[in-house]
Parts: sequence; structure tokens; C-alpha cells
Amino acid sequence: MGKRAGNGGGGGLRAGALGTFDSVVMAIAGCGPAYTVAATIPVLVATVGVASPAVLLYCALPMVGIALAFRHLGRLDVNAGASYAWVARALHPFLGFLSGWALVVAATVFLVSATLPAGSATLALIDPALAGRGGLATVVGAGWFVLMAAVVALGARISPYARRVITGVQLGLLLAFAVAALVRGGGAAEFSFSWFGFGHFDAQHSFVAGALVAGVTYWGWDVASNLNEETRSSRRSFGLGGLIGVVVSFVVFAVFTVAANVLIGADAVRRNPDGFLSELGEAVWPGWGGRLLVLAVVLSTVATLETSLLQAVRTLFAMGRDRTVPSVFGRIHREWRTPAVATGVVAAVALLVVALAATAGSGAQFVRDAVSGIGLHIAFYYALAGLSAVVAYRKVLFRSVGNLVFIGLWPLAGAVFMGWIFVMSLPELTGTAVAIGLGALGLGLVPMFAAWLRDLPYFSPRPLDPAQEAVAGESHGAVRGRRDGVLTDF
Repeated sequence: MGKRAGNGGGGGLRAGALGTFDSVVMAIAGCGPAYTVAATIPVLVATVGVASPAVLLYCALPMVGIALAFRHLGRLDVNAGASYAWVARALHPFLGFLSGWALVVAATVFLVSATLPAGSATLALIDPALAGRGGLATVVGAGWFVLMAAVVALGARISPYARRVITGVQLGLLLAFAVAALVRGGGAAEFSFSWFGFGHFDAQHSFVAGALVAGVTYWGWDVASNLNEETRSSRRSFGLGGLIGVVVSFVVFAVFTVAANVLIGADAVRRNPDGFLSELGEAVWPGWGGRLLVLAVVLSTVATLETSLLQAVRTLFAMGRDRTVPSVFGRIHREWRTPAVATGVVAAVALLVVALAATAGSGAQFVRDAVSGIGLHIAFYYALAGLSAVVAYRKVLFRSVGNLVFIGLWPLAGAVFMGWIFVMSLPELTGTAVAIGLGALGLGLVPMFAAWLRDLPYFSPRPLDPAQEAVAGESHGAVRGRRDGVLTDF
């Protein structure tokens, strides 16, 4: 499982471009804490009110199970395709291909949906009156997107320090505001630990409705998995970024949601979902508090554009390397050591859809439906990854309590939860959103069967074997504990 070469020349991806700390930063940035607070938390609060912290908690627990699955699968096979490769080897190549396809589609649609908010937030920093000008916001957002595409094309090493600063500033601003709001208190409600229980759910504010919103709130942490071929000591430390990313994101989301409930109240969030951050900022630090929170949203949105593009491009690169899509996507630029062709294609497709959405009368509604539909894609490939970990390690699950809990039961619970989210989402979504979600997934059957007819090696995978992979990893210098020839540290 050594360094992999891209098809078409140029060698392999740039090994060692990222350290373990960088992978943690990438995972947190992938969750887009400030962007998620601005875009998703208002919907969650409007759906379940003060029970939103409970939904965040009980959705984070199965998500940690999925992160554990990614950690252990990645230690068996270091592959930029992540779930695309692992699901193929553990379950079936058809499911692996559709897993990769689902991620590429979901990330590309997200890139489209995040471009306008990036522009609007940037304009709001200059003059709040400009934020409502959709055409100008689209142009500014597209400018940010092109800049991030250039960063991705030029290589992961181009911006590690800037990425750390961006992520650190947004986390610092969010937590500072949340803590200040909690300390100030005396607002709309008094904090109660019952908000983390099940006592506030009822027919109008059901856990199911909240889980449909929160289930994809944590999406994006797995970008670190797609960068494992470029991460130093990727076998030994693989998956730590994802685990830490989920936990940190939960803390930020939960504390900020509690702060919003305490200081301005769920009703205020429902009345003004688009401007609740500014309202909260003014309530905490009058005069300039709202601007600082908008700054955090700008930084978060820009960083999330980069991480989403990285996920789509690295997955498409792995597919091109296996020739399950045209091999040109697997080519590496000789100087930059990145999949420049795949980056250019994903960026071009996303910008084209942005332009169509900006000019078409119903484009905005189409984008909203498409964003709702990608929740199905996310739940689909997360569920398959969780199940893959259980299947891959099935022969060693009962050798220790740790194996059973951290590789078996917890990932399995995460997979079942994601499957439940997939099924329960269907009646909740609009017909257009379901058609887009399932239709885009079904569209992947065309290239999949075209590749299968060519009898490629991808469709005759070597099963994942923890014992064999542990020995192979040690031959490449990995250092970790073993018992009976299998990995034992978690």
C-alpha cells in the first residue's frame, strides 16, 4: 500500500504535504463551524426549539461511530478515494463506486450552494445594504470560489498556515461570543440541562424532524480521509482529524445553540433566521459584534469551499486512477503534484451551475432542492462506510472489548442511524429534492456499468484483511501496537 501513481504521467500525489495537526484543521474546516451556525442552526432551532442541543448531541454520537469507521478503514488502505475504495473492498465494487459518486455529486452541489452566501457575507462586511444584491454577491462568491480552486490546483502546501489562521479565528470568534452570551444571561430564557434530554420533544417538535436537519450538520470532517495519501504518518495517525473534527464541531454547535436560546430565544431565531447572527452579535457586543460574527461566516464559508472542492477532486482522481471514469481525471500535474484536470473540471461544472442558477428564474429554488437532495447522498455513503468497517474487521471483533465497541458496535450504530436518516428523509423532502437526490445517484449507474463492462481490476478487489494489512503497514515503517497480528490501538 505504498505511494500510488496517477495515470497519465506526473507521478503520485505530493506525499507528506500535510501533518497530523493539519489534518485536524482540515476536518474542522470541512465542517464549516461558522457557516453551519449561520445556515443550519436557525433551521434546527425553528424545528425543535430549545431541544436543539439534544438533537445535536444524539446525532453527534452516531457520527463519531462513522468517524471511527473511517479511522479503521483508512489504516487498512491508504487511498485518496476513501469510502469509494473501502466500500468496494469490504462490501461490493458497485456500492463502492456509488459511494464515491455520491460524494462527488454532494460536494459539487454544495460548492454551488455556498458560493452566493460567501459573496453576501463578504459584501455585508463592507456595507450591509449590499448583501441583498444577488447579482453582485454571486460575482463576489464566484471570485472566492475561483481563488480556492487555484489553491487546490497548486497544492495542499500552498496555504497550511493561512488555513490554520482562518480556522482558529472563526472558532475563537464563535466560542468568544457564545461564552459571552452565556455569561451575560438574563435574556430570553434560563439555561437548563434538560435541553440535552428528551423532555422537550413533542408532536410539533419531534426528534425525527430535528435529526433530519442535524444529521448532515457535521458533514465535511471526512475531507481529511481524502487527503491521507498526502498526510505524514497517515497509517499511524489516520482518522484522528475526523474524530477531533466531529467532537470540536459538536462543542461549537451546542454551545452556540444554547447561547442563542438563552440570549435572544428560539422565537427570535424563527422570526429572523437570516439575521439572527447579527442580532446575537449586537446583543453581546453592541456596535461591532454583528460584524465580527459575519467575518467568522466569511472565513468559514471560504474555507469550506476549499475543503468541499478537495473532497470532490481527490475522489474523482481516485476514480480516474482506477479508470472507472475517464483516466484523464487521474492525471497528476508534473510540477504541482495535484490532480489539476479533475480540479478544473469540478470547478468548471460548479461555476456553470452557479451561472445558470443566477440567470434562471427558478434557479434559486432548484439550488435549494438540490441541497436538500444531497442529504440523501451523505447519509448513503456514510452508512456504507460504517457497515464496511464492521464487515472488514468481522473476524477480529470479538478478540477484545475495544474491538467490539470501537470497530463493531459504534460504527454499526452510526451506519444504522444514517440508514434511518436516508429512509426518514424521503417523505420530508419535496418531490423535486427527492428526484434530484435519487436521480443524481441513479445517474452514477451509467458510468459504473460502462466501467464494469471493461472488466477493470477495480471490480475484482482484494478483500480488506486486518492481519495482512497490519504486517504490510509495519513494513512501511508504521509504529503501533499489535495483538494476534491485528491493530489494537484506537
